[in-house]
Amino acid sequence: MTSLHNIKGKDAVRAFANAGGMVRPGKGDHVNIKMLGGHLITIPISGEVKIGLLKAAIKKAGLSEEEFEKLL
Repeated sequence: MTSLHNIKGKDAVRAFANAGGMVRPGKGDHVNIKMLGGHLITIPISGEVKIGLLKAAIKKAGLSEEEFEKLL
């Protein structure tokens, strides 16, 4: 099992898109991802995503951490 630390924003956005999310531009360096369940996730595209934000986004997307890691 890999760690959720040190995951870049671009990689996280790609993983949520692979899970069926629709990527749309947000404000500044953020991207909005509308998931199939209707939930909207906002991720900063530049730099690394903080662990708390990433875990909350994974939960909101209806994925387990293991499922998310497979999508990376």
